[in-house]
Amino acid sequence: MRRYEDTYLHKGLRKQLVTYLREVRGIRDNRVLEAMNQVPRHFFLDSAFDRIAYDDRAFPIGEGQTISQPYTVAYQSQLLEVRPTDSILEIGTGSIYQASVLAAMGADVFTIERQHKLFEAGKDFPLKDRFPNIHFFYGDGYKGLPDYAPFDKIIITAAAPYIPEKLMAQLKIGGKMVLPVQDEEEFQTMMRITKNDDGTWEEETFDHFSFVPMLEGSSDQGNK
Repeated sequence: MRRYEDTYLHKGLRKQLVTYLREVRGIRDNRVLEAMNQVPRHFFLDSAFDRIAYDDRAFPIGEGQTISQPYTVAYQSQLLEVRPTDSILEIGTGSIYQASVLAAMGADVFTIERQHKLFEAGKDFPLKDRFPNIHFFYGDGYKGLPDYAPFDKIIITAAAPYIPEKLMAQLKIGGKMVLPVQDEEEFQTMMRITKNDDGTWEEETFDHFSFVPMLEGSSDQGNK
C-alpha cells in the first residue's frame, strides 16, 4: 500500500514551482499560488512520478486522461476569481488536483467525473479528510448538477465544442464560467463567460491550450 508522505524535498520542489508560476508564467493571484503551495501534487500521481511531479507538465492518470500541468491549473483558477465560500461546479474530476486547489482556496467544490474507474479511484482520495468541501459525483458533465444549482462559478477541465447552455442555466447571475473551447485549429481557446441578469452572457477570450475533449454521457452509458 502506498505511503503518502510530504517530505522536505517535496515541499522544496513545490515552492520552486510556485516561484516559477509567479515569476516566469505570470500568475499574480496570491491565493491561487498559496493554494498550490499547500496541495501536494505528488499525492495525485503514481509514486514513480514523485521526483518529477512538480515539473510544469501534464502526466497520464489512466482512462486516456491526464493531470493538467500546474500552469493550466493556476491559469484557470486565476480566471475564476475564486472567493471563500464560493460554490463551484467542476466538470471533469480527473486526478482531483484542480478540485483540491479550489478547495484549498475555501470554495465548496461539486465535481463530476464521467469515467467510472477514475470516479471509483477517487473514493480513496488521500486528502479527503483535509478537504471535506469537495463533493464527488459520477455522470455526464454536460448535464451538470441541477439539484445543487445555482453555482457561483463553473470550471470545465476538458475542451468543449461549444458553451454548454445547460451549464449556463446552472450559473448564478453575475457568476463566471471558465472553459477551453475548441476552435478550428489543433488547440483550444480559454474563455471566461460572465452571466448577465437577463440570461445573456459576456465572453472574454484568452490564451490557447491543449485539453482532452469534453465528451457526453458517462463511461458505462456510451454517449446516451
